Amino acid sequence: MLSVLHFLLNIIFTLFGIALIIRAWIFAIRLHPFNPYSQAILRITDWLVQPIRKVIKPGNLLDWSSICACLLAALVYQAAFWGLLIGQLPGMDMLPALLIAAVLTVLKWTFNVILWITLIQAILSWVNPLAPVMPVLHTLTAPLLDPIRRMLPNLGGIDFSPLVLLVLAQVAMMIIQHLTFTLVGM
Repeated sequence: MLSVLHFLLNIIFTLFGIALIIRAWIFAIRLHPFNPYSQAILRITDWLVQPIRKVIKPGNLLDWSSICACLLAALVYQAAFWGLLIGQLPGMDMLPALLIAAVLTVLKWTFNVILWITLIQAILSWVNPLAPVMPVLHTLTAPLLDPIRRMLPNLGGIDFSPLVLLVLAQVAMMIIQHLTFTLVGM
């Protein structure tokens, strides 16, 4: 029963954390707010971001309120996870470890978003390049893929930049996982 509860907790918080990361990403790349995909993300996350926005204003490039909301969601997730693990909520003495775990969780969620959006865009470019979501996916991935494209040799019609980005995201997630295990083992 505990594993089922942990699984559901993980799914709910990961999906919500990913929505908050995509919200911050949408802000950073200036995706049009009336786009239906943007609207869905805004509606899912507004209940947490808007109260935080009253205290923490967005910057020019980064939506600090969405990033803080994501960090808060990761902190609650880690506290709930550790609470399930040890049978009680962690005390204030565990706050530094919880904060580190929350930051690593946000990084893991971020690289998961990069991995999945890049993978979905790559598959759709082969299967259905005219899909309605392709312009949004292109807008989201262009800031990450364009620098890689500039470094890779021109191979005609074959674009290896998504593959390079997928490998880099996977390596970053492995490093984060290693850091998590190292910090937990301390």
